[in-house]
Amino acid sequence: MKKQFILLALALVCSVQCLFAQQMNVATYNMRNDNNKDDARQGNGWKQRYPVIAQLVQFHDFDIFGTQECLHHQLEDLKGSMPNYDYIGVGRDDGKEAGEYSAIFYKKDRFKLLNKGDFWLSTETTKPNKGWDAVLPRICSWGQFQDKKTGLKFFFFNLHMDHVGVTARSESAKLILAKIKEMTHNQPVILTGDFNVDQTSPSYAVLEQSGVLKDAYELSPFRYALNGTFNAFKTDSKTNSRIDHIFLTKQFSVTRYGILTDTYRSEREATEKENSANFPKEVSLSKYVARVPSDHFPVMATVTWGKKK
Repeated sequence: MKKQFILLALALVCSVQCLFAQQMNVATYNMRNDNNKDDARQGNGWKQRYPVIAQLVQFHDFDIFGTQECLHHQLEDLKGSMPNYDYIGVGRDDGKEAGEYSAIFYKKDRFKLLNKGDFWLSTETTKPNKGWDAVLPRICSWGQFQDKKTGLKFFFFNLHMDHVGVTARSESAKLILAKIKEMTHNQPVILTGDFNVDQTSPSYAVLEQSGVLKDAYELSPFRYALNGTFNAFKTDSKTNSRIDHIFLTKQFSVTRYGILTDTYRSEREATEKENSANFPKEVSLSKYVARVPSDHFPVMATVTWGKKK
């Protein structure tokens, strides 16, 4: 009898653990390339920003996420600051380490990498080149992962579409759909990226109305989305345009969706004290500059699967 009770208790614990394990925080984040002009003109240099980005990612507990624009040394900086994560991807300029990546970061203790690869958003997908009317080479990196807790196998695609080429964006949307159908054989898929089109664009509709993928924003019953996803490093700006997206296949559900508008502060050249008004005299306020960690806001969705009734 005692043995049966122990087995029953263990089964119950396993059941509860599995129930809570069947969710993950998925995100996409254009982190802005390491641009010297940002540091010299605006004070938004990479060395200043990346420690904040690393803390943001870990505090919001991203499990797996796509990045855009990072150069190789930026990815290494992040990896060094986030020892629980690893990444996959290659540079778009040479298929090795040159140029911007569309890298995918993931928690090493949670996911097993089963396969990976990259293709270019072009009519020639196997080598670095510019597609259609794009002004830059554009790449999509992908990985096949297995959740060590639940056994779920899924594909994760991450891309950065061209910021100028209208035809390139439209054709890239069609290409990614074709690749998903060809490569995944109806297995679960997550697609993230900076698509450089918002929710009103025909290129967005190619994906959202495909019958294959749905925008996590549309699937979520709870949305924390007080702004769009581009900010141009301006803390006092606002837009309704969402150009960074998370798309999911039908195997996934969404419990919450957020555009994370976290800010931080940096010192002015001459820091001034401010009157603390009616607060206790121990409260000290100083005038600092409000900043955002990138010229895009990260987008996060809590994703579930195999939900028990």
